[in-house]
Amino acid sequence: MDINIREHIINNFQGDDFSTLFHAIDESVTLQEEATLPGLGVFFEIVWENATQELKNEMIDTIKKRVQKGLEENL
Repeated sequence: MDINIREHIINNFQGDDFSTLFHAIDESVTLQEEATLPGLGVFFEIVWENATQELKNEMIDTIKKRVQKGLEENL
């Protein structure tokens, strides 16, 4: 069985409005369930593909700061 996760995620949310997408993402991040990570990854990929270089730099800076913070907390 060949499953295309990207296609499934996109089809699952196709036609949803702003509020539905916002709540789906917010709930996924808040609950931190492992099962939602592939969907969040697909959403991140969509954002990345459509982002300006400035936004990409900002996202990387944010990720870098949070990852560094996480490393410092674990030491």
